Amino acid sequence: MTAAANSTPTTSLTDAPVLPDTSVLTDAPVVQNYLGQHYLGNTPATAPAGERVLCAMSGGVDSSVTAALLKDAGYSVVGAMMRFWPDDKRVDTFDTCCSPDAAYEARRVAEQVGVPFYLLDYREQFQRHIVGPFLEEYAKGRTPNPCVNCNTKVKFDELVKKAKMLGCRYVATGHYVKRVELPDGEVQFHRGDDPRKDQTYFLWGTPRDALPFILFPVGELEKPRVREIAEERGLLTARKPESQNICFVPGKVQDFVAEHLPQASGFIREISSGEVVGDHLGTQFYTLGQKKGMGLYQSHRVRHIVHLDPATNTVWVGDYEDCLWTDLKAETPNYLLDLADLPTELDVQVRYRTKPVRATVIRADETGFELRFAEPQFAVAPGQSAVLYNGSQLLGGGLIADHTRVLPVLPA
Repeated sequence: MTAAANSTPTTSLTDAPVLPDTSVLTDAPVVQNYLGQHYLGNTPATAPAGERVLCAMSGGVDSSVTAALLKDAGYSVVGAMMRFWPDDKRVDTFDTCCSPDAAYEARRVAEQVGVPFYLLDYREQFQRHIVGPFLEEYAKGRTPNPCVNCNTKVKFDELVKKAKMLGCRYVATGHYVKRVELPDGEVQFHRGDDPRKDQTYFLWGTPRDALPFILFPVGELEKPRVREIAEERGLLTARKPESQNICFVPGKVQDFVAEHLPQASGFIREISSGEVVGDHLGTQFYTLGQKKGMGLYQSHRVRHIVHLDPATNTVWVGDYEDCLWTDLKAETPNYLLDLADLPTELDVQVRYRTKPVRATVIRADETGFELRFAEPQFAVAPGQSAVLYNGSQLLGGGLIADHTRVLPVLPA
C-alpha cells in the first residue's frame, strides 16, 4: 500500500465541522442490544421517540461503544468531538485523544454506528480554562490537575450548553461512572463498576443542575467487556490504546513549565532549622512530597519537599513526618447534594491514584470546607482535588488550599 493510501485526511475535518448522517455499514455484524437493564441500570434504556442525545466522541473505544449502545436503545444520537488542538500543533501533543487522527477515527465510528458527527471548535475555551490556569497554578507553587478543569469547565459546562443549542436533551460520555436516578427523580453519580477505571474523581465539579441530563452508558461495564463489544461490532477503535499523558504537554511536565515560566534561582532550606541545604531554579518545578531530583548538597540524606513558597522563592524540605497532614482546607467547592445533607463523617480522595480515607467535616459552606483525617495523610498537595464520597456516591469536592506552616525565623 502506498504512503498516500495510509495518510489520514484531517484537513477536511477542521474545514467542515458538520458531517452528514450515514447508514450503518452493511458488513457490520449483528449483535444483541447491550443497552438493557443489565448494563445501564438507571440510565433511560428505552428512549422516547426522537429523544436526542449528544454523544461526546474522543476517537477512543469507550466513547465509540457509548455511541453504539445509545443508538441500539433507540436514542437519536448526535456524535460530537471537541477540537482542542491548535493549528500549529506540536509533535507529541494531542496524539492519542483529541487529535486530528482521533477526529478522523471518531467520524469513521459515527459512520459505522449510523449517526451524524460534528467537530466543535473549543480551542479558545481550552486555552482559557485549561492551559492558562495549569501554568498559573504551577507559578503559585501548586500542583494542578488539568483533567478536572477540562471536565468541569469544558465538557460538562460548554458541551451541555451546545447540546441544548442542538436540541439534545442529554449529553453522553464514555466515562466509567454510574448514573443513579432515585424514585423522586434526583440523579446521583456513583463510582463505576470497574474500580481500575472509575472516573468520578474528575467529575466533582459538574454543575448539580446538569446531572439529570448526563448519561454514562459504560459505567456498569468493565474495560475488557467494552473492548469485546467494540470487537463484536467491528468498531475500528476496538484495540486502540488508552491515552495516559496530559494531552497538551509534550514530554515531561517540568520541561513544558520551563518553556512558559521564567526560571529564578533560590534556596532549598531545612524546615526544622532554616539551614540552606541546596539550590533550585524555581518553585514551579517541584511538588509536595517529592524526594528525588532536588540536587541537595548532601544527597545521601532522604528529604521530602514539605512546603513551597513562591513569594520568597524558597523550597522547604524535611523528614517524611514533616509531610504528613492531619487536616485540609479546600476552596472553590461544588456540592452535588444539599449542604444540610452532607454527612459529618465521609470519605475523601486527595489524588486520583490514591485510596479514599475517612475524614470528619469540620466546616462546609459555599466558600469551601475543612476536613480532619482519621489518620495523617502524606503530601496533601495544594492545587489537587479533595473529592468527597459517601460509599460509592460522589458528593462533590474542592481544590486543596495552601497549607499554613510555621517556618523558622531567618536572620535578616
